[in-house]
Amino acid sequence: MGRTVRLFEGRFGRLVLVELGPQDPVQAQEDPAIVLQQGEGDVLFLNPGEIHIAVDASRVLVLHAAGAWLRESFPAVFAAQDPRPLAQPREPITPRIRQLADTLAIEVLNDRFLSPARLEFMLQELLLSIVETYLTRRRAASPLWRGSRFEDLRIRRAIALLRANPNKDLNMDDLANQVGLSRSRFYDLFQICTGFSPRHYLDMLCVETAISRLSLTRQKIAEVAAELGFSAQSNFTRFFLNQVGVPPSKYRRAATAQETPPPSESPK
Repeated sequence: MGRTVRLFEGRFGRLVLVELGPQDPVQAQEDPAIVLQQGEGDVLFLNPGEIHIAVDASRVLVLHAAGAWLRESFPAVFAAQDPRPLAQPREPITPRIRQLADTLAIEVLNDRFLSPARLEFMLQELLLSIVETYLTRRRAASPLWRGSRFEDLRIRRAIALLRANPNKDLNMDDLANQVGLSRSRFYDLFQICTGFSPRHYLDMLCVETAISRLSLTRQKIAEVAAELGFSAQSNFTRFFLNQVGVPPSKYRRAATAQETPPPSESPK
């Protein structure tokens, strides 16, 4: 399957960054695989045993998603007895999924800065976005979410509001009111659904957005800080250093470096 650049394993299954040549195959084994092509391109879905043959040379991210991980989050979608949970072989990529794919690619190349928790957060975001974007159009809404950790519509709405404007100034009491929950009930349900507190989830979204801006744009660090709701660049730098382990300026230099670092087996 081409040349493996990075490989990560976890509860989610295996995530592989691979360089494909023309006619190189990508094959799903016993579990489904999601293929994210860098640059232009659709999202490709492989059911167990299916193969994708590359037409041109490309670099792709392949998530060989563990069946148990899929069923834990979406039991009605990824039932164990369903041999083809992904009905369509490809779908046009959305801006949100493109941002996730690009940020994931940056993060796995800079794996010395990538924590297992942040990797799993982004993969959970990817899976949730794929279900929301592609599968809800083809399945009735109620069966789709039944038994899912994300079954509560109020929490899904809160997640959408957080994604729409990741900002450290956001007031969680106001967010709870917007989705019709008391503060304590909102915190309890959010933790159950996502595995994170609302504030931790927001921090992860802020880091994801910051990495995207630092690596894929020429925005000044002060502008990124202001966009994310920090009153001063120094506050943003402290936050980023605490979350990622390096200051934003060092991360930007590493992410934009021309040479590819040597492969590693797992995030440090």
